[in-house]
Amino acid sequence: MLITREGGISHVIVGDAHSVFIPSLDMYPLGRSPLRRLRFIHTHLKDEPLNNEDITDLALLRFDLIAAISIKDGLPHKIYAAHLMPHGSARKYEYLTDTFYQFNLDFADFVANLESEMERSRSFDRGDARERAILVSAGTKPKYELEESMEELRELAESSDVLVLDTVVQRLKAINPKALMGEGKLKEIIMNAMDTGATLLIFDQNLTPSQVRTIGETTELKVIDRSQLILDIFARRAHSRDGKVQVELAQLKYNLPRLTGKGTAMSRLMGGIGGRGPGEMKLEIDRRRIRDRITRLEKELQVLGEARRQRKQRRVTVGIPIVSIIGYTNAGKSTLLNALTNSDTFVENRMFATLDTASRRLRFPKEREIIITDTVGFIRDLPEDLLAAFKATLEELEDADLLLHLVDISNHRFEQQIASVEAIMSDLGIRDKKRLIVFNKTDRIEPEEAQNIAARYDGLRVSALNRETLTPLLEAIEVSLWENGSTNTSP
Repeated sequence: MLITREGGISHVIVGDAHSVFIPSLDMYPLGRSPLRRLRFIHTHLKDEPLNNEDITDLALLRFDLIAAISIKDGLPHKIYAAHLMPHGSARKYEYLTDTFYQFNLDFADFVANLESEMERSRSFDRGDARERAILVSAGTKPKYELEESMEELRELAESSDVLVLDTVVQRLKAINPKALMGEGKLKEIIMNAMDTGATLLIFDQNLTPSQVRTIGETTELKVIDRSQLILDIFARRAHSRDGKVQVELAQLKYNLPRLTGKGTAMSRLMGGIGGRGPGEMKLEIDRRRIRDRITRLEKELQVLGEARRQRKQRRVTVGIPIVSIIGYTNAGKSTLLNALTNSDTFVENRMFATLDTASRRLRFPKEREIIITDTVGFIRDLPEDLLAAFKATLEELEDADLLLHLVDISNHRFEQQIASVEAIMSDLGIRDKKRLIVFNKTDRIEPEEAQNIAARYDGLRVSALNRETLTPLLEAIEVSLWENGSTNTSP
């Protein structure tokens, strides 16, 4: 039987000598409470204590209490009960055992005190409305690579305003095609998430539709992967019509194979992290309507692309050189644009603070001027659907006379970030474009170290926050554009 906290019988379940099947408990969601407000009472036909399956049900389903009544001579004999303990306790469970007729527990008082202790043991402010996540990275790469990738996942999560409660990194001998990792480890992570009060599991690896379904069937927590997290950030930050169309298109293409009907893992993504933005109301539309929507968005992108081409043609006609700032997300591209052009493009110390392309004019001596453009930041393993959607915008890089590859020299992963940007440039067919590599945020490291790194890459050193450091960069742009004869623009 499943019994509500008020004493009502919600379910009577008939099983066999080995097990019972617990039905869906959607009518009794956990919400923000540490317990479900249901007790699970069942029988053991022999005089046996609670087994591993019972304890797993207790932990995964968050029952107020689980109890097994043993039978002797056709009558109740003993009662074996257990309840969860507050997070951080020396034991995860406490067992209560007595003969059936002597078992005495003031349940209402007991469960109220238990839940109160559980809430006090959680490490976050109960008034904090942000989603709370456990970050998981499980793969076959070396442990240090998984840990470095986890650092970036944490930055992405914080950029999406997620409160990170814990991180789990596991190196696997082989990927489990069904659930990414072993069932035991997955349940351990889910139990830890329940104990700490997490509402969300974020996987660093991109999950296949079948893996999303398998993990979703194991837990009521929302489950998303790295690509969905990035899509969520893009949905928050896109303001132009171009950006909104591109993000919605990427969301729909990514979610289409993951739509498996109401009540599945995807239905829990409606709203919030992983289901935000222009496409959030489309997640439960049937496949045919989603495909129709994708077709309409692709046509709209073509129209918007034609408008971009017309603007580009006007610039070409006028003969003004174009310089595009590219680089890894949060390298300081918008800050550099503002410093060079004395403008006020939006700046924030977060990943993907800028999504919409911004262009400004920059005047040089001798009546020369350029158009300098800030582009969306790159990131390793950019979701394929997102890269495809943003290709229309990034194609403008093909028309640039010069690329400024901006690098955050203070980031200890800057070498991997350079490699990631180079890889995306290859995908876009612009790797052979003339470019300058510019190391930003040199004020955050020792001058000698910055000088050595810049020399190794034949790059320039700047701090976008200090305009006095920009003179060598401006001189290098002028030499590259005019003195080397790379443009047809006359002085």
